[in-house]
Amino acid sequence: MVILQNATYIHPNKDILFQDIQFVVNNQEKLALIGNNGTGKSTLLKIIAGQLSLNSGTVACDSKPYYIPQLLDNYNNMSVAEALGIHEKLRAFHEILDGKMTAENMDTLNDDWGIEDRCQQALEHWNLSEISLDHKIEDLSGGQKTKVFLAGIAIQEPEIILMDEPSNHLDYEGRNLLYQFIENCSQSLLVVSHDRTLLNLLPEIAEMTKSGITKYGGNYDFFAEQKGIAQNALDQDVRAKEKELRKAKDKEREANERQNKLNARGKKKQEKAGIPKILMGALKNKAEGSTSKLKGVHQEKISGLRQNLHELRANLPELDQMKFGFDDSGLYNGKNLVEVKNLNYQIAGKNLWTENLNFQVKYGDRIALKGLNGSGKTSLINLLIGKNMPSQGEVNRVNLNYVYVDQDYSLIKSDLTVYDMAQSFNQSGLQEHEVKIRLNRFLFPKESWDKSCLFLSGGERMRLLLCCLNISSKAPDIIILDEPTNNIDIQNIQILTAAIQAYQGCLIVISHDHYFLEEIQIDKQIELY
Repeated sequence: MVILQNATYIHPNKDILFQDIQFVVNNQEKLALIGNNGTGKSTLLKIIAGQLSLNSGTVACDSKPYYIPQLLDNYNNMSVAEALGIHEKLRAFHEILDGKMTAENMDTLNDDWGIEDRCQQALEHWNLSEISLDHKIEDLSGGQKTKVFLAGIAIQEPEIILMDEPSNHLDYEGRNLLYQFIENCSQSLLVVSHDRTLLNLLPEIAEMTKSGITKYGGNYDFFAEQKGIAQNALDQDVRAKEKELRKAKDKEREANERQNKLNARGKKKQEKAGIPKILMGALKNKAEGSTSKLKGVHQEKISGLRQNLHELRANLPELDQMKFGFDDSGLYNGKNLVEVKNLNYQIAGKNLWTENLNFQVKYGDRIALKGLNGSGKTSLINLLIGKNMPSQGEVNRVNLNYVYVDQDYSLIKSDLTVYDMAQSFNQSGLQEHEVKIRLNRFLFPKESWDKSCLFLSGGERMRLLLCCLNISSKAPDIIILDEPTNNIDIQNIQILTAAIQAYQGCLIVISHDHYFLEEIQIDKQIELY
């Protein structure tokens, strides 16, 4: 069981990340923790794991949690055994087998005589049979690093498990093993993830926002449905408030026109009646006072309605504004862009694929490249765009332009500011204010324009790249995405999905995210072996 009470965490720069959080994970409860980037999900996991301390409030756990972090490069200088925290127990075990049955070794082993067999079985289960406990973490791929820490669950046998984006870098095989574990898990489980297939396996969702954590019964699809209902209600409230504001403005205009007519009519009567000027001045002041008072009443109502409407609109999603907005490329669906004949590529003198590749890429195709880690998906992309040359066969392509978006969104230059990066794509000669309008549309307000791209999060880099493509306006014939949903939150995945859905050209995607592939309407697959 995990209990947080009045939990507050303040960044070293004095910014409050979250404040007075109340949160409970019950025994054997399986719970997903979701929320936008920057709300503090990963920080909360580190606090529960004991790696960070609260500034105020308390956190209590029935037993020591087992924590799988999102970023594993900090373990690169360790062996597998050291990273899993079992190296001392294994040392004691082997020394006892060698006859060094000291009190210290016996205390360290703590009667865990099955530790070595359990390690072997756990590594085999996660398809890491070739990885030894002495293997350096830095020599492993991203997927292998994650699998090592997943294997550590069976080795450590914890009662509380914390996972931060565990499906990142896992291929289909690894994800399926993870999904099976989550379905069969009987421990307390708290998972931070943007993988919606994984989220649908968890029976409860906790959403973390700036105002706290709210639990929702049901999986992610149920949560999204409830949020959709709330969103529809919000849309209706906005439309009703807009209508009310229009009516209030119409009433103000009508009242002003009516009062002006009355004032003009009264002035003419006064002039005909020969009323003294001093008295006419007093009557004029009285009329102006009445007009001013009437205007003030209407303005107060309109001001209140505007404020209410502003508050409602602040909660509206901005996905519809974030489209690519390309000009027509002039190409037609079905036009052949790339033809691959008997293609293969050698690494260290060995063919990458068991069978030569033959396929065509046409304008309008939406293609998923599939295969296990190491099957050559990125290598094939480099062959298609001409970065690498075939070892066998040929790649014939028309004169085309493409955009290749890798996992790190490295098209975004770290030595530029946000505004300068946007301007670098401004081939169509947009005015400065138009570029800034586009930046605002993609959630980059004025205070972020001078920010270095070096300090942008994954989601921010993705949104800035979408903004840059929107500014360029020239439609690429092919957009290539390499694991685009890694390390971005659900909100940014939705933004990316909406933008891709509006794109009419050819799309080639490397992704293990089934949910994402369905949403962007993949209609063709190339499987690599």
